[in-house]
Amino acid sequence: MSTEIVYVERRKGVNGLEKVILREVRGSSAEVYFYGGHVTSWKNDHGEELLFLSSKAIFQPPKAIRGGIPICFPQFSNLGPLEAHGFARNKIWVEDPDPQPFPTSSTNKAFIDLILKPSDEDVKTWPHRYEYRLRVTLGPGGDLMLTSRIRNTNSDGKSFSFTFAYHNYFLVSDISEVRIEGLETVDYLDNLKDRQRFTEQGDAITFESEVDKIYVRTPTKIAILDHEKKRTFVLRKDGLPDAVVWNPWDKKAKAIADLGDEEYKHMLCVEAAAIEKTITLKPGEEWKGRQELSAVPSSYCSGQLDPRKVLLGG
Repeated sequence: MSTEIVYVERRKGVNGLEKVILREVRGSSAEVYFYGGHVTSWKNDHGEELLFLSSKAIFQPPKAIRGGIPICFPQFSNLGPLEAHGFARNKIWVEDPDPQPFPTSSTNKAFIDLILKPSDEDVKTWPHRYEYRLRVTLGPGGDLMLTSRIRNTNSDGKSFSFTFAYHNYFLVSDISEVRIEGLETVDYLDNLKDRQRFTEQGDAITFESEVDKIYVRTPTKIAILDHEKKRTFVLRKDGLPDAVVWNPWDKKAKAIADLGDEEYKHMLCVEAAAIEKTITLKPGEEWKGRQELSAVPSSYCSGQLDPRKVLLGG
């Protein structure tokens, strides 16, 4: 006798924080906390975790959760007057009582619509009114989709500007064995060198020290190849022209209180972002930014992974 699948299950998470678990028929799942609108887990149909979550992650507002997919809004990093990465990741979101129709496939049953609006207290920090709608969807094949819609609801006629990133932490077997394909010949701003601009020279990005780069005007598809797991993550993005690549490496990892000293070896941040050029919305205007993550088996070719099939396919 088959049990009916519960596509969306509401539960209490760590420290009693509200969360939902999204499930699909073939066995994949995702976990979304209302705190931060934060995806903390994404598992394939074998139950294998695909996102990195720090063993020292603090599920205690107002501290942001280390790992998963934090949302950076309305400011990326410390490039502005607000706290680093803005405030969306440490606010309590609510389920959207009036979700807007999303042009997504009607076959998707595992999704949650969340909304964030500013309180009167919030407006003192960032003096703007907005509605931020987030849909997190788990597709039948296990793909994870995040769609953000941000609308300016100011009644004073004022525009506002922001930067944005989906701060994806991918779980990898060994950072030294990972490569990124799809950013060759792309310009980047190096945060370790006062945001100087360079052009990526290598055939692929590999890792042997700390990396913190903002790639600008990137392709819509990026592949992250994990040799040891024979797995490739594919990041597709729309409305997000930039991409951030980050790994703190050993020294910086030791300085991050909510990250284990050796955990940098098993994480890689590749983020879909809009940073180089700020997004400006007039009252009533809306911006939309979407990413889709998938994990596929990698094929070997002459002893190397063959990412071309991944990047060209689909």
